Amino acid sequence: MDASVAAILGAAIGAVGGVGGGLLTLSTQLRSLDAQLRAEEKRWLADLRRETYTAFVTCAKQLSNAVWKASDLLHGEGGVEEWESARRSVHDAWAQFSAASAAVTMAGPHTVAAAAEDLREALRRWELVTGIWIRAAIQQGIGDLPEHDRQFMAGFEAKKPLEVAFQIAARRALGTNT
Repeated sequence: MDASVAAILGAAIGAVGGVGGGLLTLSTQLRSLDAQLRAEEKRWLADLRRETYTAFVTCAKQLSNAVWKASDLLHGEGGVEEWESARRSVHDAWAQFSAASAAVTMAGPHTVAAAAEDLREALRRWELVTGIWIRAAIQQGIGDLPEHDRQFMAGFEAKKPLEVAFQIAARRALGTNT
C-alpha cells in the first residue's frame, strides 16, 4: 500500500471514529437530558399535587369550621340575622371547597381523586343539612331543633372516615406514607 492511500485510509478511519464518538456522546447527552426532564416533570407533579391537596384539606377545614360555627349559633343566643350570616358563610366556604375539590380531581391520581370526591359528597350533604337547619330556624324563630341537630351530627360522623381515607390516599400518592 502506498503512503498516500494509507494516509487517506487513516484519515477516513479517524473521521469515522470521530463521527461515531460524536454520535455516542450525543446519544448519551440526549438520554441524560431525557432523564433530567422526566425527573423535573415528576418533581413538578409532586409539587402540584402537594399544593392542591393542601388547599383541599385547608378548604375542608374552613368549611367544617363554618358549619360548626353555624351549629353553635343555632344552639346559642343567635337570631335570624346571625343565622342568615352563618348560612352565607357556610355557602361561601362550600364554594371554596368545591373549587379545591375540582383541582384535586384534575391533579390525580385516580385513587386520590376518588377519595376527594367521596369526601366532597359527604361535606356537601353536611353543608345541605346545615342550610336546611338554618332555614328551619329562621322560619320557626328557634335554632335548637333536635331533629336537625341529629341530622347535623350524622353528617359529621359520616365525613370523618372519608377525611382519613383522603389523607391516606394523598400520602400514598406523595410517597409520604411511611
